[in-house]
Amino acid sequence: MQRSLLAGMVLGLAATGCAAGLLLASVSRDRWTAASAPMPSVPTAPLAAVRVAITPAQLRSAVSAGLVDRPIKSLLNVRSPMTYGAFLWNDEGVRPGPVWIRIDLKAQILSVFRSGDEIGTAVILYGTDGVPTPTGKLSILAKFKNHRSATYDNAPMPYSLRLTPDGVAIHGSKVRWGFATHGCVGVPTAFAAKLFDTVSVGDPVLIVS
Repeated sequence: MQRSLLAGMVLGLAATGCAAGLLLASVSRDRWTAASAPMPSVPTAPLAAVRVAITPAQLRSAVSAGLVDRPIKSLLNVRSPMTYGAFLWNDEGVRPGPVWIRIDLKAQILSVFRSGDEIGTAVILYGTDGVPTPTGKLSILAKFKNHRSATYDNAPMPYSLRLTPDGVAIHGSKVRWGFATHGCVGVPTAFAAKLFDTVSVGDPVLIVS
């Protein structure tokens, strides 16, 4: 699987708890790459190597297409395909500020932004057609560090970030090919721990399909 956050810009396109267990079709899409926009002109080479600048034109196209709903300044420069269970976290040089999450169900990618810069990204599991993951503008309603499902056999849901009153959440999972959730968004548990410590109740979450 290749990371494809905001791939549309490159093309010019303007129940409490969940447990993995249903077969998913594999999705493979191209990652937005450094070739599609100039790298930021900064004196520190290591910082330039980990970030890709978003141009104003690309941002306008993404907002127009409904791919994002707020400004983005840069993405993490993921240089190789991301596989199930993979994630990247790097907030070096990123200022304190507002945090928000973007989830792309077709690309199976979650991204977290702070002050307009992407600081983390991970491959996800999501709900199947039978119990789909909701889309649209949501927010974090509550945080539960050691949560277990009250619906699905007491399944562990570590570092849960609840998104809906009926229990759809982002939470730590064993993210692997061939599995899905009962509507939740599963992320690697180590990534979920970082995300849990970074976000706050009320932070916005945009889920696109």
